[in-house]
Amino acid sequence: MSSSDRQITIPKFAGMKAAGQKITMLTAYDHTMASLLDSTGIEGILVGDSVATVVQGRPNTLPVTLDEMIYHAEMVGRAVRHALVVVDMPFLSYQTGTHQAVANAGRILKQTQCQAVKLEGDIYQVTEALVAAGIPVMAHYGLRPQSIHQLGGYRVDRDRERLLSDTKTAEEAGAFAIVLECVPAELAAEVTAAVSIPTIGIGAGAGCDGQILVTQDLLGVTPGRVPRHVKKYAELGNITLEAVARYRDEVRDGSFPTKEQSFD
Repeated sequence: MSSSDRQITIPKFAGMKAAGQKITMLTAYDHTMASLLDSTGIEGILVGDSVATVVQGRPNTLPVTLDEMIYHAEMVGRAVRHALVVVDMPFLSYQTGTHQAVANAGRILKQTQCQAVKLEGDIYQVTEALVAAGIPVMAHYGLRPQSIHQLGGYRVDRDRERLLSDTKTAEEAGAFAIVLECVPAELAAEVTAAVSIPTIGIGAGAGCDGQILVTQDLLGVTPGRVPRHVKKYAELGNITLEAVARYRDEVRDGSFPTKEQSFD
């Protein structure tokens, strides 16, 4: 089977809903992690603007720049052979007009090996313009981290009428999929049934067509409290602490390196 046969394309990704196949997505910000994730056969990898909080130590996603997103997306894109790679467009890279949005999204696709961009909020005209330019768009509704000041913090979105209207509008504008973040499970299932494109949930229940998590949360690497919607599948933070402590102690007591780790 050739590489192109293995690649998850936009039509394959979107067609999984009609086929009744659940979609799995995770985040990656570097070549090593992207390569590991891709080897498992998951369908999607998001180069999220969550890099601001997960990697850069920022309090929210607002400070991350377009150049920084391209830097991380280029590393991820070089690693991936199977999954569909989607890149978050950062704050103010698309909100100020369709011309700038198309130019910035075009840079992402031209300078990385990624296939699509993700936009937060009700941006019908921008989505329509990007799709017309040949740039696939994944929409994002519910909790929108780029709008935390306007929303008053990180809150569950319970506005049924607006969510149903916004998601249908995104579909009509040409989006190929929709992320639903922190939406009540029953409402997310209703939205999922109302649109023909896949919904990808994060804190939105099992009724979505797929799920996404921040990889560091899944692996138990994130320090401190993790959100309610996270399930830790490992405790690699603790394993890392134990390994580093053993290394520290062996260097201090002279038991590392031994002859096996040395050259004649």
